[in-house]
Amino acid sequence: MLISRMAQAFAALATTLTVLLAGTAEAGTAARGQENRPQLLFFNHAYGVLDRVTADAVEHSAYLREFAHFQVRTTTGTGGVTWKGRYLFGRETYFELFGVGDLPDTGYGSAGMAVSVERAGGLATVVEGMRDQGVADPVQFLQTRDFGDGVPVPWFDAVYATDEIDAFLGWGMEYRAEYFADPRGNTEPPAYPGDVGRERYLPDLYRDRLMRDVTGVRIAITSGDLADTVPLLRAGGFTVRPLPNGGVVALRGGTKMRLDVVPRDQVGLRRIDMSLNRSVSSRHEERIGRSTLAVGPGPRAVWTFPDVE
Repeated sequence: MLISRMAQAFAALATTLTVLLAGTAEAGTAARGQENRPQLLFFNHAYGVLDRVTADAVEHSAYLREFAHFQVRTTTGTGGVTWKGRYLFGRETYFELFGVGDLPDTGYGSAGMAVSVERAGGLATVVEGMRDQGVADPVQFLQTRDFGDGVPVPWFDAVYATDEIDAFLGWGMEYRAEYFADPRGNTEPPAYPGDVGRERYLPDLYRDRLMRDVTGVRIAITSGDLADTVPLLRAGGFTVRPLPNGGVVALRGGTKMRLDVVPRDQVGLRRIDMSLNRSVSSRHEERIGRSTLAVGPGPRAVWTFPDVE
C-alpha cells in the first residue's frame, strides 16, 4: 500500500510539474513574442491635471527654472481649443502639468500619455497593429497649432482607441513635416531621412539645466482606460507585463511606463522619474505645493504627487 501511494504521489507531482512548465513556457513564448515586435513607438510625454495649489506652486517655482528647461505657455490647437500648461523639457521627452480648469473637458486627476514614432510613415503601421490587437476602428486625428496669427499649422497626427474615456487618454503620434518646416517651432534639422523624432522636435536647452529626460512615469487609471491603452502599447512594440493590482508596466524604448488600476475617484499622475545631466552628491528635496521633487543623490530625480485631492 505504501509503495502504491508513493507511486500515485509521484505521478501527481509529475502531472503538476508538467502543467507548471507548460504554463511557464507559454508565458515565456508570449513575452518573447512581444519583445520580437519592432519598436515603432517611444515615450514622448505625459500630462496630469493637479490641484490648483500645486499647479500654481509649479508655475511660480524658482527652483524648477534652475532644474529644467521650464516653460509656462497657453497653446491654441485644432478648432481654436486652448490650454495652459507648465512644461519641463528634456532631450527627447517631457511632461506637462495642468491645474483644474487649464485643460478643457478634464477634471482633477485626469491624465494622458503620448508615444510617438521616430520615422515618417510609422504611425500608419501602428494603426494597422491596433486593428490586429482588436481595435476595430481606431480614432485618427490631426492636431494643429496656431502660433498667434490665426493660421493653423499641422502639428502632428494622432491615433487612439476610442473617444469614450474615463479620465486617461493614451495616444500614438507622428510629427508633421509642415511643423518642422515652420521656424516658429524652433525644431532641429533632420538627423536622417524621414526623421520626425523627439530629439529633433525638442530644442537643446536642456543642456544648460539639470534635468535630462523622463525615465519613468506612474499613473493611476481605471480598468476601462487601461483596456483601451494596452492595444496601442503592444502595436507600438512595447513589452506589456501585468501587475498584481490589475495594472501593467510597459517596457522598451527607454522609459518605463506603469499604469495602475484604481477606482475612478483615485485616478491621477503619481510619479515621474528623471535622469540628470550630471550626478549630484547629495539629496535635495523640494516641496512644490502638495508634491515633492527629490533630486539625487546620483544622476536621478523623482517627483511624486499625492494620491487624492
